[in-house]
Amino acid sequence: MNPSTPRIAVIGGGLGGLLCARVLQREGRPVTVFEREASADARPHGGTLELRAAFGRAALFEAGLDDEFRALARPGGREVRLLDRTGALLHRELPADGVDDGAEIDRADLRRLLLDSLAPGTVRWGRYLSTLHPLGDGTHKAVFDGGHAETFDLVIGADGAWSRVRPLLTDDSPHYSGVTFVEAGFDDVDARHPAVARLVGDGSMLALSGDRGLIAHRDHRDGHDRIRAYIAFRGSQDWMLDRGVNVHDAEDVRAALLDAFADWDSTLLALLRENDGGFLNQPLFALPPHTWPHTPGLTLLGDAAHLMTPFSGKGADLALLDGCDLARSLTRHADPEEALRDYEATMLPRSAEAAEAAARDLDNAIAADAVAPEAPHGPLWRLFHRR
Repeated sequence: MNPSTPRIAVIGGGLGGLLCARVLQREGRPVTVFEREASADARPHGGTLELRAAFGRAALFEAGLDDEFRALARPGGREVRLLDRTGALLHRELPADGVDDGAEIDRADLRRLLLDSLAPGTVRWGRYLSTLHPLGDGTHKAVFDGGHAETFDLVIGADGAWSRVRPLLTDDSPHYSGVTFVEAGFDDVDARHPAVARLVGDGSMLALSGDRGLIAHRDHRDGHDRIRAYIAFRGSQDWMLDRGVNVHDAEDVRAALLDAFADWDSTLLALLRENDGGFLNQPLFALPPHTWPHTPGLTLLGDAAHLMTPFSGKGADLALLDGCDLARSLTRHADPEEALRDYEATMLPRSAEAAEAAARDLDNAIAADAVAPEAPHGPLWRLFHRR
């Protein structure tokens, strides 16, 4: 790798890759981000993120974007409720006074903030990495759809769950966790869905029993609250095909879900009956805790390095922290290869610990042999309770 001005490519324009590019540019290092999407608005990047002070927010501060983040962020609902399938409240928890461990921001707003912080032309849109060829001297030739090719001293795989860069570092690939989420949304809940609003409260609600669960979280935005609910169950990745459910027919999906939760209390089943729009099927995939041998000119960050189920509660936080740590290491060390070793020595153990915790929490919450949810204050609370 060229020790003076390495040619750096970030593959993937997600949060971690963009944050990495921002910190590199802030330190005067040239970098190019290649993103397969045609534009910043090619698809929705919805959903609310809650970033913790010691992780994602610390990375944004290091990137000089703390003021911009604060202008867009809002306090998160901090109440957490744990129920059983009869609707009985097992535990309710509120944050301690003065605790400031998280702030909510829409994923789309955070991505736009990061994009706007980069020099014009940093992101090359519509560039899907087709192949990556090691040239034997630590450099790599990246070939994109359409035949365009460039050679780089460092290629950073920030290209998500199904990374095209990862196979050059490790044979590990994502596996189905055994659990599927089906997402449902409720808009303007206090006015239009008061029963759901009362059920969820001002924060998060988890109703768990055996191999099934209902998980909901309230997003505060623009004076009109939204609730996202996740119908969770352990079973086949192809459950709709197995049961003959038409994925394009919301009422067919609804009927199948109501049948699967037929022995649950009707107050909870409002999360299946009353949603606005359809359902989004999301089988949960994860990488095993893993490592890879140092490889000159290549590394990974975010989901490309350590894909976890949402039960880690840390996906966006870790991606932003990875991007910051990698960029700072590259600017701190004169030898880029030493910088990669330093970054990986920090990132890999950190992500392995988080992945192990996510797997445990998933089994604690949605387990085939479970008869009741775990006691309050157990590891499952990391899903929504960020203390």
